[in-house]
Amino acid sequence: MKIVEYTIKDELGIHARPAGMLVKEAAQFKSSIKIAGPKKEVDAKRIMGVMSMGVKQGDTVKLTIEGEDEEAAAAALEKFLQENM
Repeated sequence: MKIVEYTIKDELGIHARPAGMLVKEAAQFKSSIKIAGPKKEVDAKRIMGVMSMGVKQGDTVKLTIEGEDEEAAAAALEKFLQENM
């Protein structure tokens, strides 16, 4: 299991566009990927779940990645978060 933590820097938090991009990135991997915010944890491959988290600027999210390609998924998602959020 790999864990990636990231504090959201985007002033709008995780809104529709970056949520869609995150789901698309997560969907490329076979591993189970969960994203947890201050209020709840959801499947990172489900757009409605990610958008319903209500993550704001300054909130820390935690990705929990478990499966056969968890190493590659953790590296790719950490890079994605740094570049897009």
